[in-house]
Amino acid sequence: MLVQGKPYRTIWVDEENPQVIKVIDQRYLPHQFVVESLHTVEDCITAIKDMHIRGAGLIGITAAYGMYLAALDAVHDDFFDAKIADAASRLIATRPTAVNLSWAVTKQLDCMALINSIGEKPQAALLSAHQMANQDAAFCKQIGAHGLEIISNISQKKNKQTIHILTHCNAGWLAFVDYGSATAPIYAAHKNGIDLHVWVDETRPRNQGASLTAWELLEQGIPHTIITDNTGGHLMQHGMVDMVIVGTDRTTATGDVANKIGTYLKALAAKDNGIPFYVAVPSSSIDWSLTDGIKEIVIEERNSEEVKYMSGLCEGEMKKILLTPEKSPAANYGFDVTPARLITGLITERGICEPSQKHLQALFPETK
Repeated sequence: MLVQGKPYRTIWVDEENPQVIKVIDQRYLPHQFVVESLHTVEDCITAIKDMHIRGAGLIGITAAYGMYLAALDAVHDDFFDAKIADAASRLIATRPTAVNLSWAVTKQLDCMALINSIGEKPQAALLSAHQMANQDAAFCKQIGAHGLEIISNISQKKNKQTIHILTHCNAGWLAFVDYGSATAPIYAAHKNGIDLHVWVDETRPRNQGASLTAWELLEQGIPHTIITDNTGGHLMQHGMVDMVIVGTDRTTATGDVANKIGTYLKALAAKDNGIPFYVAVPSSSIDWSLTDGIKEIVIEERNSEEVKYMSGLCEGEMKKILLTPEKSPAANYGFDVTPARLITGLITERGICEPSQKHLQALFPETK
């Protein structure tokens, strides 16, 4: 996608030094565009845990490259397998909710297990990470093509009047390698000349909607308006939302969806007002081992300081301010689960389906 007219991915290998991984450091957006260099698996762990990068897809791909960097370090050690296993467990432990993380690390472990020569394992891990990154971008592009059909149909029903789409958090290209999941249909529709406008939830406590989604849409020239998280229901009641598209960090085999905290409330409001509620789901975000999202998905609890403090640009400098009474406690649940019964459809790279085990397995028969 474009940044000041120049195409970027969120993660790439340094052209001058293939032992360095480059990422866009999202902590500084939207005010500064900063590229960070990751030299070690420890750097990748920090980037994931402290949210220099975030988003289900990008977390997974960063972990994949982290395994490559771990292999580069371990290749000179007598205990290669032990060091790789340790790196894998520490990467997986950084963020418990997004299934892409364990998916990518497991693929890297399987890849390196097939290579007999220790000296060849780092290169194999690098090629595997490249393949996963390219697949991530391709899946998101395909989600965009399938989601375009939904938006086109709504446009026809509205006689090509402006379509108003509500988003929550950031499931844009910053959350993946490219295109994004929930934003991919929006980008595709905009490219095809469909008149649209996006309502952007600010998404407390880290404000990924206000800082990241809005920045993305601004860079791509897409009309949008930032709203507080509690505004969506009001807009729906007054006919100001035509559809909702959100992303997912983990989707069960039965179609329950774990996404950024507050998604469930949007789904309830959409259901009450008869507004279609879609989830963009790359298959790497599906956990085929789970059938009950509310009972089985582990919900990450993050540092309470994210609720109590806010960072922003003040007189040209990034500053952190306290919003609450200093001694008041705060709870910070990162995600909630939206039951399948509230979801209109899942937009995957293979097509659109109802949120059920039967229909998901029809698209992905190899998972039966």
